[in-house]
Amino acid sequence: MDFIPGANERYLSVALSLAQYPVLASAIREQMRCVLFERGYILPQKFEAEAREAAIQTQQREGLTHPYEEEPAETWEMRLGKVRDQLTDIKFSMYLPFEELGQIINDILAQRGVTLPDTMLSMNPELAPIEMVFEQAMALERMPADQQMKYAARLHESKVVLIRTLISDQLPYINVAKEWFTIADLVEIRRRKIGLGRIGGKAAGMLLAHRILMAPADPPLSARLEIPESYYVGSHEFYTFMTINNLTHWIDQKYKTEEEMRADYPTIVNEFEAGKFPPDIEQKLATMLTNLNGSPLIVRSSSLLEDNFGTSFAGKYDSVFLPNQGAVEHSLHELTRAIAHIYASVLNPNALLYRRAKRLLDYDERMAVIIQVVRGERFGRYYLPHAAGVAFSRNQYRWAPQIRAGDGFIRLVWGLGTRAVDRVGNDYPRLVALSHPLLRPSTQPKFIRRYSQQYVDLLDLEDNQFKSLPVHQVLTTRYPPLRYLAQLEQDGYFTSLRGGVFEGGMTDLVLTFDELLRRTTFADQMRRILNRLERFYRAPVDMEFALELENFSASTPDLRITILQCRPQSHLEAVEQVQLPGNLPPEKVVFSTHFVVPSGFIPRVDYMLFVPPEGYFDIDSHLERTNLARTIGKLNAALAGRKFICIGPGRWGSSNSDLGVPVGFGDIYNARSLVELAGQGCGPEPEPSLGTHFFQDLLESQIYPLAITLDDPRTVFNRAFFDNCPDHSGEFIQVNKKLQSALRLIKISDCLPGHHLEVVMDDDHGQAMAYLSPDDPEGVAPTAESVQTDHSQNQAT
Repeated sequence: MDFIPGANERYLSVALSLAQYPVLASAIREQMRCVLFERGYILPQKFEAEAREAAIQTQQREGLTHPYEEEPAETWEMRLGKVRDQLTDIKFSMYLPFEELGQIINDILAQRGVTLPDTMLSMNPELAPIEMVFEQAMALERMPADQQMKYAARLHESKVVLIRTLISDQLPYINVAKEWFTIADLVEIRRRKIGLGRIGGKAAGMLLAHRILMAPADPPLSARLEIPESYYVGSHEFYTFMTINNLTHWIDQKYKTEEEMRADYPTIVNEFEAGKFPPDIEQKLATMLTNLNGSPLIVRSSSLLEDNFGTSFAGKYDSVFLPNQGAVEHSLHELTRAIAHIYASVLNPNALLYRRAKRLLDYDERMAVIIQVVRGERFGRYYLPHAAGVAFSRNQYRWAPQIRAGDGFIRLVWGLGTRAVDRVGNDYPRLVALSHPLLRPSTQPKFIRRYSQQYVDLLDLEDNQFKSLPVHQVLTTRYPPLRYLAQLEQDGYFTSLRGGVFEGGMTDLVLTFDELLRRTTFADQMRRILNRLERFYRAPVDMEFALELENFSASTPDLRITILQCRPQSHLEAVEQVQLPGNLPPEKVVFSTHFVVPSGFIPRVDYMLFVPPEGYFDIDSHLERTNLARTIGKLNAALAGRKFICIGPGRWGSSNSDLGVPVGFGDIYNARSLVELAGQGCGPEPEPSLGTHFFQDLLESQIYPLAITLDDPRTVFNRAFFDNCPDHSGEFIQVNKKLQSALRLIKISDCLPGHHLEVVMDDDHGQAMAYLSPDDPEGVAPTAESVQTDHSQNQAT
């Protein structure tokens, strides 16, 4: 039997819970009807008539055309009783506050000599409505400590149920979160949630990190730690949106071919962005915008799978900045369009291919959304934080042997943190090793300037837009934190600023962040924050943050650090220390590099996917270079189950095809290493791309990023090996004739029968080597000796 709709969520939750106690429920509802009748909200005769009419309607929905004849009297009475009870709940919820229902329940319990704890253990939190679980948990948490001990297990169970219902169903997360969240924390999360469903992984990580860091520490953290003002659109609303806009025919995209995914996606985005939201959701969003009163916003993805242990989804889904400077009606239109755009990104081919690589296609991935106030301050027409970035508790790619891997590192930028996590052409964040904050990857003045930040991401409040502008177009001597961010570069020397007046122009300023690192406790605070999070997460972590400096008149400014995101850090699995082989014949060394090397070992490589630099740069259109990237993706799929590495010019994964092959993670996820060639016409100087989303994808999939600097006299690159071996790509896929000169698949055993390739990476010596090794297990294997290769044999081109 189905019954009449109408009761709001809180009353409905109580009604469902009362079903466990039929005698008690009968007494409570009788008292509820008495109150309704006594106060004149409805006459008894009218109430009974409505109940009978509603009961007859339920019969008709079941196909009973002669209600009094086709149904036994006892069934009719049961039906009428159930409808009468629900109508009581509806009428009471329409006219009277929830607190009055609570008073009726308490009065009846008291009359019967029943106290809350007596009934506490009879309710199953796994099956009960969430409102009842909250009510019970709050009652338990309010108890005196001595009484609460008796119900500690029930409180624990209720907390787990609430975390799983509101936040995340991922067990590794729940195992940590249940030790930190209080019921009051969960109540606040629910208060800020719009719609049904969970708040998703990105929101989950941010909230848990903040909760861990707000607990007392010894010694205490001196920085102010905050999270942005945030609201959450529940994950169930994703399917509601698709249903009401007739978009459910796209739900099977994840099982289509890559070509179909990419062909369909522009249409998907257009259809989603044209969609409408349910009126109740739009009303709540409008109320939220009114209350935020023009604060700049960012709308962020927070899917159920995001930021989980082993699956970060870094950069796979979209985020949208909203300066929010127009009328509420305009801002609401922009906000709903942004949410719809993020919903569409669930079907982004790169996200679906990532899920395919991680064997997550069959998971019911739903998208929740976070709406956050952007942390920062207004500077003229612009809005931006003093600094932002991403911090990692472990550093597996040390650029100097004295750097302690366990102290972590930071990618730091001025302005919004988007430039810290995305690999953008011709621009660089400041890399900070937290064990040695002032130790740079390069100390040469020309490289300090070259590898400094050139553009800043910000919100232009007058144009109501997100923009990327040249640093010197925005920076002025009136900018309060200038002395902590920039230094003056003249004749190869960098000097700190001592006031608002200095010789030279703004173009002589270089963003080095040296004074921030030297004159504040920022690096120490970040190191301790990461250490604490790693300790309680029981895993390395990465954390996105924004930084604001306060109290500039003091000798040391105060720090306000805003946590934007926190998740388990993608990292290479630990391997036993494998040292470089000694006394190898030069002809057996395929390459050797000293540029930012991790620790690792790739045994028995059978193929190398090689993009010849001259062949790549002879392709003069971005479209054809993108086609090459997709062709590499097809070859990657065809090579599944075979061990291969990729070697090519410039920066793999760059959005600027002039700087390197514009592949996505979905094009190379089966590879074991991604090797970049730099210098001598092979692309720009290598940059330590540690910490970008693309870099994190590689580490998460145990793909080793390496770079070969051809201008380094220590480098070995045996180009003849690559040129003299036959191409096997045509045996696996069809390659367009225009691209054949830019793609080669080399089979190692062709070059030296009975051999395969092995790649050894030794971070203690800062060297990686790929060499030919015999298939016979008695052949050459890595030893404790360092390599003795004669570098005069360097065949780099």
